Amino acid sequence: MYALPPITVAGTPLPALLVVAYGTAVGVLVDLDHFLIARFKTGTWNAVRFCLSNPAAVVADQRRIFDRGDVGVLSRLLSHLVIAGLVVPGLAVASVPLAVLTAVVLYVHLVSDLAWDIWRFDQYADVSRDELVQELR
Repeated sequence: MYALPPITVAGTPLPALLVVAYGTAVGVLVDLDHFLIARFKTGTWNAVRFCLSNPAAVVADQRRIFDRGDVGVLSRLLSHLVIAGLVVPGLAVASVPLAVLTAVVLYVHLVSDLAWDIWRFDQYADVSRDELVQELR
């Protein structure tokens, strides 16, 4: 039993494997906004350069990519919401089921990010107010 009708684009139904691959890609690629935020906040592309010179860190040790405050909790969450708010209605024009799938994937991603941020909030107990504000922005 399907929760959605078959996903079609331009009248062509997409195979289930392609739908799963698409959902996975959306859930991962939405995080590329972190690099744009870091570029805006730091004025450099250091995070991108680091990933290109250390591709294993992208998978194995993502904590090494950004320094504290490079992205910011609130900036990241706001960016994800803006992306969802633009992408989902745009996709609905082409395929409502694809837009719904995208919305669900982005929603789960956002809830996961929030849960992660809440879980690790205690790690900021010993930082100064200024450091905490820098991390949150």
